[in-house]
Amino acid sequence: MDGLGGVLCRCTGYRKIVAAVLDAAGNDPQPLSTPPAGAAVGSRLAKLDGVPKLTGAERYGADAVPADALWLRIVRSPHDSARVVLGDLEAVAAARPGVERVLTAADVPCNRIGIYPDLRDQPVLAEGVVRYRGDPVVALVGTREAVTAVRDEDLPIRYEPLSPVHGLDEARAPGAPLVHDETAGNKLIEGGVERGDAQEALPGCAVTAQGRFETTFVEHAYIEPEAGWARRVGDRVELFVSTQTPVMNRDSTAEVLGLAPTQVRIVPSACGGGFGGKLDVSVQPLTALAAWLTGKPVACVYERPESMMASPKRHPTAIEARFGCDADGKLQAVAFDATFDTGAYASWGPTVASRVPIHASGPYAVPHVSARGRAFYTNGPPAGAFRGFGVPQAAIAHEALMDDLADGLGMDRLEMRLKNAIRAGDATATGQVLEASAGLAPCLEALAPRWRRALEDVARANAQEGPVRRGVGIGCMWYGIGNTALSNPSAMRITLDREGRLTLFNGAVDIGQGSTTILAQICADTLGVAVDRIAQVIGDTDWTEDAGKTSASRQTFVSGKAAELAGAALRAAILREANAADDATIELAGAQVVVRDGGRRVEIDLARLEADAAGVVLEGVGRFDPPTTTLDAKGQGKPYATFAFGAQVAVVDVDTELGTVTPIRIHAAHDVGRAINPTQVEGQIEGGIAQGLGLALMEEYLPGRTENLHDYLIPTVGDVPEIEVLIVEDPEPLGPFGAKGVGEPGLVPTAPAILGAIRHATGVRVTRVPALPHRLRRALRERESHR
Repeated sequence: MDGLGGVLCRCTGYRKIVAAVLDAAGNDPQPLSTPPAGAAVGSRLAKLDGVPKLTGAERYGADAVPADALWLRIVRSPHDSARVVLGDLEAVAAARPGVERVLTAADVPCNRIGIYPDLRDQPVLAEGVVRYRGDPVVALVGTREAVTAVRDEDLPIRYEPLSPVHGLDEARAPGAPLVHDETAGNKLIEGGVERGDAQEALPGCAVTAQGRFETTFVEHAYIEPEAGWARRVGDRVELFVSTQTPVMNRDSTAEVLGLAPTQVRIVPSACGGGFGGKLDVSVQPLTALAAWLTGKPVACVYERPESMMASPKRHPTAIEARFGCDADGKLQAVAFDATFDTGAYASWGPTVASRVPIHASGPYAVPHVSARGRAFYTNGPPAGAFRGFGVPQAAIAHEALMDDLADGLGMDRLEMRLKNAIRAGDATATGQVLEASAGLAPCLEALAPRWRRALEDVARANAQEGPVRRGVGIGCMWYGIGNTALSNPSAMRITLDREGRLTLFNGAVDIGQGSTTILAQICADTLGVAVDRIAQVIGDTDWTEDAGKTSASRQTFVSGKAAELAGAALRAAILREANAADDATIELAGAQVVVRDGGRRVEIDLARLEADAAGVVLEGVGRFDPPTTTLDAKGQGKPYATFAFGAQVAVVDVDTELGTVTPIRIHAAHDVGRAINPTQVEGQIEGGIAQGLGLALMEEYLPGRTENLHDYLIPTVGDVPEIEVLIVEDPEPLGPFGAKGVGEPGLVPTAPAILGAIRHATGVRVTRVPALPHRLRRALRERESHR
């Protein structure tokens, strides 16, 4: 409807029709073979006239399925909450040619999955009860034609619907049905941060601002749905699957099958997007189980509605917050209470509930902070990881209140943020003193002239009569890189074989953010060779070490540092062979390495060096685990080794008759430490802005109603405005060449900036996102009625 309204806003003959509608709206097995030394598994590029060209040869989860593979189809619950009684399912297989077996919970050796070892609350297949629409009940295994021909309603499955728990209010209500019998009050977890005494400090503030803010379920909407296939090889099982976290997949699959982790091999396919949604397992346990039991390859590919029904979502959130400052505009206190709807199962809920309180006060220096995060079970879809782990929701709140404080003081909104920007030497709400690389102030300074021009542009535009009003908003962010208050290691290995080939064994999965390129660049620069001399084996759990999951904007910082250390180790080994100084140069010349050390030239004959079974003569291994600490009972400690910072300015037009919002321009300044690959940095920020726009204006997942990409709206090229990216480099001493991360930060400040611009244009503060046209129009009418 936003896109429709954006077109019709210039066609005045349709205004009344659109307004009425808005008023009525409620709302092949080769990848699994042993890779030869020097083999590359990763992006497939050809060079034409010296310029890389895409060949389309990359293999995704649904590609290269063996011709003799069986197919697996999951039968899912149509109910939010129900008891389940299974009839004679063996008769189904017997009566249906091509159906080999029907898997139930009884077939699963360990019928529990989950992110945390002590919180395996999700059954692989239902055990007498289903907790959300999409919960897996049974799985059909057979030929593709056979399993797709079986209708769910023809299966002997009886559902006895129960009263579902929908939303946070129902989950917390006295006497509410329990989603999990063992979880009192449906509360999954609670975390918090306490520094100083916010409750005592707030009454003494010259200006305070408070508000309640709500967000909804948001779908990842990656292009590639969940897909993969598995096969049994002796007493092992191998999977080719689209994933963000191969080692976690390996360990989870092994646990479900009752195997040792060494009996499971994960070979990641190319990943057509993840954004956090492919951190949870999907097709892995059941395809592996079916392959184990049948002895045949088994594939599973979700159709789009199944992907949207079954995959985790961004957490719906309710935030109540109060900010206070002194008469000069310096923040003094923050009180912040966030509750999260984690859906039917925990997924990454504990991580969200613990990360958000740390970030609740925003990227500002505040002496008194009281922040709490709680997650509750409901009968909604599981809410998990989604680009930002709850920080985008928190930013909507803290940036709105920063605007309120600035307005209360009569202070420019950018100046208010610059005055309070946290800097190196300042302490965060957890008591962590930032030692370096706190670049919010430089980001704001880079945006300042654009901000001033935007204010002038808005004044000119609004001097004209008409229903379209223009506004400009600003949003700031910070984001802790990597796991929260946990060990966060990565390891990389680079080898040189007797034929002079370099191979980087890289366990970091590239989900589109460019880590395959970035890590090779870092390693090559450290080693002193051209990046195109390095082949890669990526993510294969038999061949690579654990680089950790691709999430939390950690791969460039953590795995990049490991790659830097690996390259340095191999370089040192080569220089030792040549008895050369550290500043010597290295050149690969077939089966020789030429080392030039001042005026001396040394040739290393690789064939004369001792080699291992794979022909490797020298290697370098790098390991890095960022220095963090656990948090104490008051949330005090060092949860992250470094933070990313950024700010964005958004200019929007609001049609006050239709309630539609048209973003005009976004200026984005982000402190990335050091931009290893500036083009990819820009791409990450631009992609994040597109998702942040969706969060602000159009994306709302409604179970049973928006389970396709027709009814669920995401931004298209026509919705994304002109974007200017300003790369700010405040080097992080711990990072590779000073780099941090940028995968998530690009999204975080976009919605706050857009919402601030809506308010500037109309005077209406949006407190529930997305700001769909009918909601904004209603708010505009309410504002008019109170004048």
